[in-house]
Amino acid sequence: MDDARLRAMFATIDAMDWDALPEFFHPQIVYERPGFPALDGLDRVLRFYHDERKILSSVHDVEHTVVQDGRAAAWGRVSCVLPGGTRTEVGFADIYEFDGGLIRLRRTHFFVPSV
Repeated sequence: MDDARLRAMFATIDAMDWDALPEFFHPQIVYERPGFPALDGLDRVLRFYHDERKILSSVHDVEHTVVQDGRAAAWGRVSCVLPGGTRTEVGFADIYEFDGGLIRLRRTHFFVPSV
């Protein structure tokens, strides 16, 4: 996995191309995302994107990535359209661990008030 592949994953999410999304994820992926229990396994992650993600459209602006020794980080901003047409923009940071060139762990953090 490298910078180009991480950016391609975000482009695939923004295109809502759920059929292409599995090419980035390990079958035993764990996706940790605020507000959800850990999503365990590829089928569970795909169900999240197909059925549960409350974003009608998104555009990720990936500012930077760092990839080294089977791990990576990516951060930037994401602009979203939510149900009802509400628009929002939020900063994000992801960390990744890879197995066989596929994302085995993804942990997303959003820059929003929490405490």
